[in-house]
Amino acid sequence: MALVKHQFDSKVDWHSLLDSGNRIFIGSYAAVPNALIDSLIEDAKGLNDIELTHMGTLSDDKWALPEYASRFKVNTFFIHGDTVRQAVDEGRADYTPCFLSEVSGLFTSDTLPLDAALIMVSPPDELGYCSLGVSVDVVMSAARAAKHIIAQVNPSMPRTCGQTFLHISEFSACIEAEQPLPEVDMSETSKIVDRIGQYTAILIDDGATLQLGIGKIPDAVTRYLYQHKNLGIHSELLCDGLVDLMKRGVVTNRYKTFHPGKTVVSFCFGSKNLYDFVDINPHVEFYPSGYVNKPANIAKNDNMVSINSALQVDLSGQVVADSIGYDFYSGIGGQVDFVTGASKSKNGRPIIALPSTAKNGEVSRIVATLSEGSGVVTSRGNVHYVITEFGIASLQGKSVRERALELIRVAHPKFRDELLAKIREKYWVPDYQTRTPTDIPELGEVQISRIQFQDQQFYMRPLNPSDER
Repeated sequence: MALVKHQFDSKVDWHSLLDSGNRIFIGSYAAVPNALIDSLIEDAKGLNDIELTHMGTLSDDKWALPEYASRFKVNTFFIHGDTVRQAVDEGRADYTPCFLSEVSGLFTSDTLPLDAALIMVSPPDELGYCSLGVSVDVVMSAARAAKHIIAQVNPSMPRTCGQTFLHISEFSACIEAEQPLPEVDMSETSKIVDRIGQYTAILIDDGATLQLGIGKIPDAVTRYLYQHKNLGIHSELLCDGLVDLMKRGVVTNRYKTFHPGKTVVSFCFGSKNLYDFVDINPHVEFYPSGYVNKPANIAKNDNMVSINSALQVDLSGQVVADSIGYDFYSGIGGQVDFVTGASKSKNGRPIIALPSTAKNGEVSRIVATLSEGSGVVTSRGNVHYVITEFGIASLQGKSVRERALELIRVAHPKFRDELLAKIREKYWVPDYQTRTPTDIPELGEVQISRIQFQDQQFYMRPLNPSDER
């Protein structure tokens, strides 16, 4: 597609649009405009005290290195990568917790006014419209709110459908610089991850609409959905596993009750196959996070299933997802948005899935009390299911005592006695209640089976201590 040549005058010094002390947004995930960042570092050395704000980034994140501490102060809404994580730990960068659905409002309400947005776009079409491609998320809102849009036009950026387009006349400046999109492989698996994927897939009915968070566990779930039918997608992230389900005809979006017939997302990253798939694909529509992640919109999908992970869950069901003690690890992201939306959906199921242990099995992720400094991302009132490689803990409508017994059951066996003793210090648990049910050999390794009897569906599993009533 031919470019509008006169619009791309690379001799224009776009740095002159910036001043020391500005707040600048940079593009997200697979759409980080690295050529603009490199130029900002190399060619604008007179600028100092620049606040760079962003979501997660798939980049070398060089702007967060110690040698640039006097030039850039990083303010991130989601920590992705060791460079930014170390900068936050050392106080050279800040982490601002915020629901993903509400980040855009910080820009548009002038809570965090933006002087410029450095973004990556596709080449313009014959009418002059460029696409934000693989990362619309909060980029569209940041661009609309910023005083200046400075764009890197990348011929490798796909043109995606939905609310993804900006006209070239809206740019204060732009350069043309080709940059291969970063590829991310989340297909690496393990016996633990696969088992969690199997248990999670059991809770997904035919015709359900899915949201998958970031990580290996949500991606693993897709490998156990090949026998499902007519699934839909309303998710912040589109990954390779979901693309495979679309190609197999498992995902049809036929029974979605919000944007029926369409896969709705706000960003994607993965393989080149994924990027090629979304290029000019009318079946996949990208919208800003303020729209996709809005709980009221999520809840418009009947049978909405949200699948997110966590770092730690206490025995009352509180979920820690962005920190390990006082160390911030990632971010709130869209977890609370989708847990809330799925819980309000007709027949919706919010799911938290995580391995039972960390540090090679030395630390339990199911804990009696949260680690000092850890922050609750998802409250105990929002959690319906917690899944580990040892099964499914059903928490909805359960008392604190019943929740504790459910969660102890899916904790690693070597920690169960300790957890039971801890919970007995605070809450009444009768002595005759054992810490774990007896396995049913006929069920195999996955101790639950879904059974269809006439027009009703049942789940067969061992009796749990929390089943007493």
